[in-house]
Amino acid sequence: MTVTTPLADLGDDATTLPGITRIESHPRQVATPVLVDRLRSVYPHQQIYGDYCPVQGYVDAPPRELYSWLSDTRSLEEWTYSLRGFVLTDEPGLWLGHDRLGDHTEIYTRTIANPHAMTVDYHCAWDQGKHLWMIYLMRVVDAQVVLDKPGSVVLWHNCHHPFYDENPYPETAPPERPVWVGDFWDMFSAGHQLELENLTAIAEYRHHNGLPITPDWMRS
Repeated sequence: MTVTTPLADLGDDATTLPGITRIESHPRQVATPVLVDRLRSVYPHQQIYGDYCPVQGYVDAPPRELYSWLSDTRSLEEWTYSLRGFVLTDEPGLWLGHDRLGDHTEIYTRTIANPHAMTVDYHCAWDQGKHLWMIYLMRVVDAQVVLDKPGSVVLWHNCHHPFYDENPYPETAPPERPVWVGDFWDMFSAGHQLELENLTAIAEYRHHNGLPITPDWMRS
């Protein structure tokens, strides 16, 4: 039987696996204190990172297989905290999903991947798909080359686009939505580290249990 649900191949471990924090098990009111605890008010984000948000980590999984999983836009349904329900739009390569971080918020995503450099760039935007200005830059590196051991290193970088400060397309936003994606910028470092931990836990579980890193539901 073909599995068609994100993380279904993990079975009951999908909700109990250490290192996974998803909106289904940790709604925003639960996750926010976790993220705040990871921040240090005496060292504000702007002072440390400025207009950039880098996170990185080691993943005990083969780099080429990890890259293949991440290069499919639907992987975001599995390892991100709140992006769900991606479907292809009428425009080739453009996906429409929902960001449950914002009430009734649509998110448009186009993934640009380079198999030679193993880069995966997610070009995204809330509410509209004409100008994908939120760019999530990722690279998978062979850990054997840089750490002299099997596995992968994931490098993930974001830049503070001016639109984070003010919604450039307010007419496309759902009425009376209480938040804008830029409201969370100061928590990006903690939030992205949490999501990288999700990515790591899922990929390592599959690798250690002989499961394909890219699950069957994403191969259809």
